[in-house]
Amino acid sequence: MRKKRKDLPVFEQVTIIDAGAEGKSIARVKGKVVFVPYAVPGDVVDIQVTNQRKNYYEGKVIRTHLLSDKRTDPVCDHFGTCGGCRWQNMKYDEQLFFKQKQVEDHLKRIGKFNDFTLRLIIPSANTTFYRNKLEYTFSNRRWFTEDESWDETPGRRNALGYHIPGMFDKVLDIRNCYLQREPSNTIRLALKAYAMGKGLSFYDVKTWIGFLRNVIIRTAVNGEVMVILVVKDNMPEEIYGILDHLSEIFPEITSLYYAVNQKKNDSMYDLEFIQYKGNAFITEQMKAFAEGDPDLRFRVGPVSFFQTNTEQAGQLYRLAAEFAGFKGDEVVYDLYTGTGTIACYIARYVKEVVGIDTVEAAIEDAKVNAINNGITNCRFVHGEVEKVLNQGFLETYGKPNLIITDPPRSGMHEKVIRSILETSPETIVYISCNSTTQARDMVLMKDQYELVQCQPVDMFPHTQHVENVALLRRMRV
Repeated sequence: MRKKRKDLPVFEQVTIIDAGAEGKSIARVKGKVVFVPYAVPGDVVDIQVTNQRKNYYEGKVIRTHLLSDKRTDPVCDHFGTCGGCRWQNMKYDEQLFFKQKQVEDHLKRIGKFNDFTLRLIIPSANTTFYRNKLEYTFSNRRWFTEDESWDETPGRRNALGYHIPGMFDKVLDIRNCYLQREPSNTIRLALKAYAMGKGLSFYDVKTWIGFLRNVIIRTAVNGEVMVILVVKDNMPEEIYGILDHLSEIFPEITSLYYAVNQKKNDSMYDLEFIQYKGNAFITEQMKAFAEGDPDLRFRVGPVSFFQTNTEQAGQLYRLAAEFAGFKGDEVVYDLYTGTGTIACYIARYVKEVVGIDTVEAAIEDAKVNAINNGITNCRFVHGEVEKVLNQGFLETYGKPNLIITDPPRSGMHEKVIRSILETSPETIVYISCNSTTQARDMVLMKDQYELVQCQPVDMFPHTQHVENVALLRRMRV
């Protein structure tokens, strides 16, 4: 039985010693780890335990005795409430230190790798306004902060913003977000003001009632802007009124869509997205790997996957190409290819690329991206990697010299790892946004492959997330 809050202890004069998983900092008391949000290593604090487990505690800071020299002032007014950018009160060079440490710890502790080169993490050129996509939620269950008084006035409980961590039904109303450059904030605020002025209902996730559900804003480096409105009910007059209003006051919106979602969940990949005005997509650009080659252009639609930090994505793909060390005659398999960004990026420097992905719409985008970039040596296959990567696939597409894999946070299915080992390419480049599952997967390859080097890349400043590119080579018998 979980203890009541009044029965849980308070630990006094505790020094925060590390920054860890889920953006929480770490202390150690009575031989147990204590996870504490929004503290910084070097702080000396009193901690109220909020959850007591067998092997660890969870808590919150209730008093600070000494502030760490690793601290800095957060730029965002919503810091500490919205749950994003949890390291914003930590100096950026310190964030990089702890991300590097996190990757090294996972590789050595989980993967048992010791003899490899770990390069110094590549920082992000921009630590604010670096995202090209944000999704906001409409809700009539606004979260009121400690500085705000509870208000039952009609409309005062409406919010357009982000979910409060751990509370599926509470949304923080966002005034200004530092993740995406303008006109993102201005569009969101104008949209909420219009909806409030027209008395449009905001969605209630508990009763599944309410007209407005979500808005997604995508921006490209060339200035193009896509706005996607998601509503619960197909009410053309209200939908067209909103979209016409946005189009009129934001001429910089180049692509305007809407979708009707009458399901109880917020998943969008199965929705029909209706192009209301403007272009069918926006276009992202990325510098080629080799100096002098033309930039690559990628079509981004309403549900296209594209790395959300465009500039750092270029760094990531450049590293993958550098690690691969192309000679020009390679057959490359690009697993979890998405919209074919990596495949198109490397295609000019190899014989052939075969991309595989489970999302059919992504594969169609990948084919178009290849055509738009004048690439003729890419083939894209729709299907689950663990099911299609078999002997028949090898006979059809040829045995690869190199496999590049960029799986989701959960890592690769064991069947995929077995298939890779049976395929036995000379080189594997494993790109991961989760070094925990990356290390777990690479352990299963240790009998046949050695880890040569790794390169962490900071894609998401002020968060604990870090990308890692690993180079594995087949061992000589």
